[in-house]
Amino acid sequence: MSQTKIFLRGFKVMVSIGVHPHEHLAKQLIKVDVELQLGKLPPPQDDRLIETLNYEWVAELIEAECAAGHVQLIETLVERIAEQCLIDPRVDAVQVRIEKPGAITKADAAGVEITRSRME
Repeated sequence: MSQTKIFLRGFKVMVSIGVHPHEHLAKQLIKVDVELQLGKLPPPQDDRLIETLNYEWVAELIEAECAAGHVQLIETLVERIAEQCLIDPRVDAVQVRIEKPGAITKADAAGVEITRSRME
């Protein structure tokens, strides 16, 4: 069985996120990983971008969700990104991971990862 996956790893974006008062004052850096399972997408025959899902679309989608206004929870943002990815009918499932570097002083990052599929 063949399966195509498109991914974007370590996408860095500034976003207004957090529950603490100081987190409402300035945007923070987050890192986003997205993996899209495209099922049995046939291989490109003509070597053209239209024959696949453009990962630049994923980057633009993340930017748009992060620019939509303050979000208190990372869980909310990962759900919104996953929902937008599943709008494309070629996407069977999506995994979204967001890391918030510096959220916990003694940790490299804290974050959330979810997997959602069209069947849910």
